[in-house]
Amino acid sequence: MRDLSRNIKTALALAPAVLTATANGVAIDLKGANGVAFVVNTGALAGSAIFAAKVQESDDGSTFADVVDTTLVDSNAPATLAASSTYKLGYRGFKRYARVVLTYTSGTSLAAGASAVLNVGDLPVA
Repeated sequence: MRDLSRNIKTALALAPAVLTATANGVAIDLKGANGVAFVVNTGALAGSAIFAAKVQESDDGSTFADVVDTTLVDSNAPATLAASSTYKLGYRGFKRYARVVLTYTSGTSLAAGASAVLNVGDLPVA
């Protein structure tokens, strides 16, 4: 039987908080990783808040740009995040750093946070 925990490394991508504006996650260093998936968890949504999740990439960890759809894999995040839900956004690009961004459009607030799950094993994690 395969032991998943030995093939992954986790990192805090976006600290859980009640968001009232766009929130940029921290730069996740992908050196030595075979891939990364961001797991976004949402909680309470107030005032019909509209937030969307996206991934950005960077060569230097400070200047980020939105990734193109072809570098996202297995993403199940809809255009508008719902309350009390979990979403994943897989990144398969070639930049050194990636981060998750929760973009605010309107409404009051959304409780949310995100983790990065990095594949660091010799075999890909299915």
